[in-house]
Amino acid sequence: MLKNLISKYHFLFLAVVLMWIKTYIVYQTSFEIKIENIMQSFILFINPLSFFLLVFGFGLFMKQKARNIYIIAVSTVVTILLISNMIFYNFYNDFLTIPLLFQSSNMGDLDSSVQELVKPIYYLLFIDILLLIWIAMKHKFQKVDIVPSRERRAYFLLVTVVFVINLGLAEIQRPMLLTRSFDREVLVKNIGIFNFHIYDAIIQSSTSAQRVLADSDELVEIQNYIKANKTKPDEEMFGIAKDRNVIFVSLESTQSFVVNETLNGKELTPYLNDFIDESYYFENFYHQTEQGKTSDSEFLVANSLYPLGRGAVFFTHSENEYNSMQEILKSKNYYTATFHANDASFWNRDIIYDAFEVDHFYDLKSYKVDQENSVGWGLKDKEFFEQSVDLIKTLPQPFYSYFITLTNHFPFELEEKDKLIEEFDSTSDIFNRYVTTIRYQDEALKRFIEKLKESGLYDNSIIVLMGDHYGISQNHNEAMAKFLGKDEITPYDNVQLQRVPFLIHIPGITDENPKLISDVSGQIDIKPTLLHLLGIDTTKLIQFGNDLFSPDRKSFAVLRNGSFITEEYISISDVCYNRQTQEVIEADNACDVYQDKAHSELSFSDKIIYGDLLRFYNEEKVSTGN
Repeated sequence: MLKNLISKYHFLFLAVVLMWIKTYIVYQTSFEIKIENIMQSFILFINPLSFFLLVFGFGLFMKQKARNIYIIAVSTVVTILLISNMIFYNFYNDFLTIPLLFQSSNMGDLDSSVQELVKPIYYLLFIDILLLIWIAMKHKFQKVDIVPSRERRAYFLLVTVVFVINLGLAEIQRPMLLTRSFDREVLVKNIGIFNFHIYDAIIQSSTSAQRVLADSDELVEIQNYIKANKTKPDEEMFGIAKDRNVIFVSLESTQSFVVNETLNGKELTPYLNDFIDESYYFENFYHQTEQGKTSDSEFLVANSLYPLGRGAVFFTHSENEYNSMQEILKSKNYYTATFHANDASFWNRDIIYDAFEVDHFYDLKSYKVDQENSVGWGLKDKEFFEQSVDLIKTLPQPFYSYFITLTNHFPFELEEKDKLIEEFDSTSDIFNRYVTTIRYQDEALKRFIEKLKESGLYDNSIIVLMGDHYGISQNHNEAMAKFLGKDEITPYDNVQLQRVPFLIHIPGITDENPKLISDVSGQIDIKPTLLHLLGIDTTKLIQFGNDLFSPDRKSFAVLRNGSFITEEYISISDVCYNRQTQEVIEADNACDVYQDKAHSELSFSDKIIYGDLLRFYNEEKVSTGN
């Protein structure tokens, strides 16, 4: 029967084989999918097949001419989807998800980035489609207008058998595979990139329904977990910055590997290095962002909730109820403002800031931007800080201000006159340029602090600096290894490279008694830490972070992809490493406990967001008068 089907519908099967081969070539050349054994190699090879058999098989319900047109059209659409994943993966080391499509409004601001990522070789992926068009036009086929139902049944039985074999082998390799929606690499490796997109659509449908079905009872288990894991603040640190202004700077794409690093004898971040020596600096602080990048870091800081594993909360759940840092500070007579010289609608900030109860958003329209003072994504950091200080001088005090820089943003463009250090010499132009924009950002930061002192705002403020997310992805590991003087970048190294700078500077306090803090921490911990420094109680808040100065806090950070770091362990894709020796630990109950904690926190946070559960918490506060 199979031989007869192939002979009778060979145009369809030819399209299947061509797309199958093309996808597998892309797997091997464009995606860094980790293969651990022969079985995984086999699964990776066969996993595109069931999807192509299925999607082209719908053509069997059509007449021959329509079927051929359908097959060519589907081949074109699927190829475009494949190329889109290649472009996205080329920078983010990740695969597209449906929630990302909600972020299409950002595309107008991504022109230079997309141009950097699109490669002419991608057009070669349309060769098979041109071949199919030529065959359809030049060759006559046996006329089969109506496909017999028994042949369709046999064909879709074949589809089912291929998929079941694929999924069965995948489940043997990775039990409970379909519960790991946050680990896209594992899913693509096992069920294929296009089946992953179908799975993603199913997940999207189910999560969309969670808000409708949610009720207040779902908060009980989460509140119990948070209460059991909450730590008390340090009595000596609580309120140490009471009534001070907060000046929070989010440093675009800044990773910790640049701190105290040199290139050709010149420091990459000379001012930041000195500022660290006058501050509380957390050297093992990790970003916990995912596909929302900068917006995810904002979400973490504001709410002490984890961002979603798919898409950006700023787009997908901008109308939820939150208990943001800004809302809490506003209730304590703080004025809150965000400063970012970009369009108000970028990352949907004009909508989400209303949910956060930000008093004012100083967006692009608040700044004077022209060709002379802008580059890459917009206003240069020096000019941004210069103009921003003039703006914050007009704010009522005390205030909470949040600044988002731009210049150190992919593709890391900078004019020659602003380059204060030579480019790095590697095979990656992206990495080579990155060091120059990092150096420029550092000089802009220096001018910002100087101008704060000139304005009179410096002494009565608390200054917080944080890297928002990684700037150099794993696609540039060869250049990274050369820069760091390593033979290669290991999976262990990749986790360590997710560290970003985080410091708290309190004039009159930290400059006299600076501290280097080695405890493992992350962006989830910022909200409770700052609120406690300002003397604000967080006992009743629903948040997953803990005060970084609490004597009871345990060293722990979970990344959005499920990896976690503790004082003793680093876990990557459920593989546990000894943090000191970097050796794999085959079995360790303590590591399993942390694994459960990591998954619980991500799961609970997702439930809060998908179910909009804080609306019930806020209703409770209102009804009880709290």
